[in-house]
Amino acid sequence: MSPIRTARWADWSLADLVDAKGATRVSLVVPARNEAGTVGDVVGRVRERLVDTVSLVDEIVVIDSDSTDATYDVATSAGAVVHRASEIRPDLGAHPGKGEAMWKSLFVTSGDLLVFMDADLTDWDTHFVPGLLGPLLTWPEVRLVKGFYERPGETGPLDGGRVTELVARPLISLLFPDLRDLVQPLAGEWAVRRSHLASLPVPTGYAVELAALVDTAAALGPGAIAQVDLGTRAHGHQPLLDLGAMAVQIVAAALARAGCAAGTDSAMLRQFLPGPEPMDRVVGTVERPPAERYL
Repeated sequence: MSPIRTARWADWSLADLVDAKGATRVSLVVPARNEAGTVGDVVGRVRERLVDTVSLVDEIVVIDSDSTDATYDVATSAGAVVHRASEIRPDLGAHPGKGEAMWKSLFVTSGDLLVFMDADLTDWDTHFVPGLLGPLLTWPEVRLVKGFYERPGETGPLDGGRVTELVARPLISLLFPDLRDLVQPLAGEWAVRRSHLASLPVPTGYAVELAALVDTAAALGPGAIAQVDLGTRAHGHQPLLDLGAMAVQIVAAALARAGCAAGTDSAMLRQFLPGPEPMDRVVGTVERPPAERYL
């Protein structure tokens, strides 16, 4: 049996979690880029149910990654504290990407526990947050918690997890078999102890979730990881060519951790649209060092 413990969100009541929380501070962090249509609902619902009604979450922080729409204003109006990623610790420079937003969040949040949620959720509920906090508040050995859920898509239940099934799961099977019982290793909903995340290197792009899992298992064993069934989740899907860039970042992080390739700051991805002409894009594979060096 895998030492990765599995639970369901309903295993803990809100009252029990509030009691277990005590003086522990909890920050909800929402990385966002051009999500004005959905980020307000994510922030507003959590604030109403878990900040104002039940004191489980102490702050909601949105990290805006170079949005060109109204994401910043919508999130602010909904009750979040909003920071532009590029303006956090400018002395450390800035990189595009989801992982960069998560790494930068360590400099502007106060929580002992950090809960991450994607900003583009369309079918979800606020039980995601207490579900992710359950293991961290009640299982002392756990450092990182991954959510998993059904991900309905237009063409079937796996339509929403293409990179997971075609890239992440094969890499885990071949290189990191201790993690193979994770249902959704790339899930955007996860939680972590602040001190632990600050000790990890963080890829600035989409490899942040896989890297955190691999590094946690390598440092502390897979028993430091738990996963929680959160029910059902739906969100906007990226175009196939954009998923190719995501896959490059995930493969780069995995190979570096397996000792199969030297770390690089970028890779050239050549893709083809209909017709013979190629389209080249530079895919960033930069990794931030552990944030504890700068805190």
